Amino acid sequence: MCSSVRVIATNSSLRLIPSFSPRLPKTSSAFRTLSTVTTCASRTTEYSQFPKPFPSYTTRHFHAPSSTMGPLPAVQTISKHDDKVRMLVLETDAVHPDTHKEIGSFGEVFNDLLVRAGDAHDPQLGIETIMQYIVEPDGGRVPDHSDIPKDLHAILITGSEWDAHGDDEWIHKLMEFIKYIWTHRPDIRFTGICFGHQILCRTLGSTVEPQSNGQWELSHTPLSLSPIGKELFQTTSPTLHLHQMHLDHVVNAPSAHTTNLLKPDTAVHVWATTDHTQVQGVYIQKRLFTSQGHMEFDERHVKRQLEMRVEAGSVGQGDADEAAERAGWRHDGEVVAKAVLRFFHGDDDAVE
Repeated sequence: MCSSVRVIATNSSLRLIPSFSPRLPKTSSAFRTLSTVTTCASRTTEYSQFPKPFPSYTTRHFHAPSSTMGPLPAVQTISKHDDKVRMLVLETDAVHPDTHKEIGSFGEVFNDLLVRAGDAHDPQLGIETIMQYIVEPDGGRVPDHSDIPKDLHAILITGSEWDAHGDDEWIHKLMEFIKYIWTHRPDIRFTGICFGHQILCRTLGSTVEPQSNGQWELSHTPLSLSPIGKELFQTTSPTLHLHQMHLDHVVNAPSAHTTNLLKPDTAVHVWATTDHTQVQGVYIQKRLFTSQGHMEFDERHVKRQLEMRVEAGSVGQGDADEAAERAGWRHDGEVVAKAVLRFFHGDDDAVE
């Protein structure tokens, strides 16, 4: 079977979008449609010439999805850099409709954030991203382990309105997928944001539950860094600031006592705490780097997420108004993105 692929370029990457994807990004001045490439299981289509102002790209061969990365109906970006990180973003929620029109899905938001982090890396580092929506009740699909490319470096799991402590079938499928990759692909590193942080910790034996007092942690929040946190973020400051949007929290960090996926001598570090949530992020050398806070959120994301939660009745209007006042404050999302990219690339492997 053949399918069309839109080829979109930014200053740092190409984006391949299968025509059957229901989640096409908005094409604006930041994105340029360069060509349509037809791919079939029986042949390869080569596309190698790119108009100015984009620099020359190495000739790429675009195979059918089933021949390169399994049957994932994914959006994929291609980096022009020689040194690059290949990442799979598992999208566990959809952004606010207005945000999607402006800047795309969560996968695109994370891709663009890490592209900026790669541009700031010395020397510059490329990002290639496969994006897959996995909420099966909403038409997504949790990947099978056989779908995962052999040259993949990292998996990022996004935030979600779903409960990471829930017993939904797709959530259990996701946990089984994580367990398989953790066991059989030790070369792949994991990160997770909010829900992603919680589901990774749950898979490794942590308890995840709502705060007993019903209080949310919302918007711009100072986090108290541990010594490992200061080392990971290359700072001497005792605090880091991130946007928060959660009621559920990880009660206890993973350990060899909570799962057989970790060896008895595995060092598990909590890199930051707040009064609301004692496990703000978990670091395991060469395997795991999670964050309860949202490195990808800006004022627009925070205010729209607050609106959605007020409409759903989960957050009171007064709490949302107070949180919205802090939504535009300067935060450290790009600092966290740079640290995650260094983790993916292996720059900080000496951090134990």
